[in-house]
Amino acid sequence: MATPTVNRPTPEKIFNTLSAFQAAAALQAGIDLDIFSAIAEGLATPAALAQKTGASERGLRILCDYLAIQGFLTKESGHYGLTQDSAVFLNRRSPAYMGSVAAFMNSDRSTATFRRLTEAVRKGGTVNAGGDNSEPDDEFWVNFARSMAPLTGIAAGFIADLAGAADGKPMKVLDIAASHGMFGIAIARKNPQARIFALDWPNVLNVALENAQAAGVADRVAPIPGSAFEAYLGSDYDCVLITNLFHHFDPPTCEKLMRRAHTALKPGGKVFTLEFVPNDDRVSPPMAAAFSLIMLANTDAGDAYTFAEYEKMFRNSGFAKTTLHPVPDLPQHVLVSEK
Repeated sequence: MATPTVNRPTPEKIFNTLSAFQAAAALQAGIDLDIFSAIAEGLATPAALAQKTGASERGLRILCDYLAIQGFLTKESGHYGLTQDSAVFLNRRSPAYMGSVAAFMNSDRSTATFRRLTEAVRKGGTVNAGGDNSEPDDEFWVNFARSMAPLTGIAAGFIADLAGAADGKPMKVLDIAASHGMFGIAIARKNPQARIFALDWPNVLNVALENAQAAGVADRVAPIPGSAFEAYLGSDYDCVLITNLFHHFDPPTCEKLMRRAHTALKPGGKVFTLEFVPNDDRVSPPMAAAFSLIMLANTDAGDAYTFAEYEKMFRNSGFAKTTLHPVPDLPQHVLVSEK
C-alpha cells in the first residue's frame, strides 16, 4: 500500500517572500542591460551577450541563469532563449514592450515607501508627505506618465470599443487625470470625429500631448491644466474617462469627483471607470485584492473598492445604473455608468 503524502510545514514560502526584492533587482538588471532584446537577436550565450552589452561574461551567466530559474528565460545546452511572456513584453523591438514600467514600479521612491509599511499599517495610511494627492508632484507623476503608457494598450482599446468609438460618430470626450493620455488617444485613433479634452497637472499634460503628437491625433486633443477637483471641466460630454484614479481617495472624495463627472455629461452620456475591483471577500482575485496594500502604503485613505462599494458611490453621485466589464487578459474591470 502506498504511503500517503503528508504536507509538512516548510519555510520556503517565507524565505522566497522575504527575498523577493532580489527577483525584482534581477529583472531590472535584465531590462537595464537589454538582454531580452539581445537574445531575441540570437545572441544566446554569455560570451555573445557580453560582447553586445559590455557587461562581464560571468555576471551575465549568473544573471541569465537566475532569470531562467524565475521563468523569464529558457536554457538549453548553455544557450538562452525567451519565454513567451519575455518575447512579447521584454523585447524592445516588440510593439507590446513594457520594460519602461520598471522605471516607476521599481523606483527608489516606490521601494522606500514599502520599507516603511509597518509604520503605514500602524498609522492606517501612507507615511509619505502629500498622500492625499491634492497637489502636483511633477517628478512622481511625470515619471508615471512616461513609464506606464505601455501597460495601457489592452484596456485603452477595450474602453474605446465599449464607448462605440468605431461607429465614427462625433464624440466629445473628457479624460480626467489623463496622465500619458493613452485612453483618450485610443478613442481618437479609432474615431476621426472624436475630440479629446485631457485634464491633468500642466507638466504631466506635456507627456500626453507628446503621445498625441506621436499618434497623429494632436489636433484633436485639447489640454485642461489643473486639478480634477477644481478645474473647469466644460460640459456636454458624450464620455468621461476616469482611469486608475478613484483608488487614491476615500469614498466621499470619490463621490465628489463622480458628481463633477455627472454634471459634465450630456443626458445619456457615460462615465468609463477603469479600476482594480476585488470580490466582496477582499482577498480574491489576487492582483485586484492585493492592490489595497499599494494604496495603504501610498495614500492617506485610498483603497481597492468592491463593485458594491462603487455602485453605492456612483449611485450617491447621481448614476442610477453601473455595469461591470472585465478587461480581457488583465486583472482590471471597466465600470460603465450612464447619466
